[in-house]
Amino acid sequence: MEAVLPYRAMAYNNGWANHRLHAACSLLSQAEFVAPRIGFFPSLSATLNHILIVDHFYVDAMEGGALGPDAWLDPEPCDTMDDLRSAQRDVDLRLIAYVESLGADGLGSIVQVHRGGTIQRERADRLLLHLFQHQVHHRGQAHTMMSGTSVKPPQLDEFFSEGEAPLRADEFKALGWTESKVWGG
Repeated sequence: MEAVLPYRAMAYNNGWANHRLHAACSLLSQAEFVAPRIGFFPSLSATLNHILIVDHFYVDAMEGGALGPDAWLDPEPCDTMDDLRSAQRDVDLRLIAYVESLGADGLGSIVQVHRGGTIQRERADRLLLHLFQHQVHHRGQAHTMMSGTSVKPPQLDEFFSEGEAPLRADEFKALGWTESKVWGG
């Protein structure tokens, strides 16, 4: 079980970083949310929707589903920040539940990733690391895009404990998490 602990922390950190970023983005007007920006994707909306779509793709695979490339049928499934925030929260909780379900041998289990005409077989630990890296990469792009808005980008690169500051304690409370839940006691 000890081997799973870092992956649990990364899953919770992923959800927490999304929570912080989405809370800041929810302060933007709809016009700022969809406004053209410089980045790999052309707007905050497109970037955050991409994060959501990739989460759907991989979390579905880890859960044993066969969504595959259908995940990309709608490149921006959420038109508003409120819709995106809710959808991302749901998939973040699914990812956490998946990681928490892994037993001692679970990290080495094989996940079947449906890629259209082929099925990729990948170890769960490698797939999780790929997914976490992908999300950090694109959240960083969204963070940079926020620098050109009326809202200051939030701090995303530290995993704060619940007691360090009232705001952070409020965030953990809003998420229903505690330090012991994240770190397993």
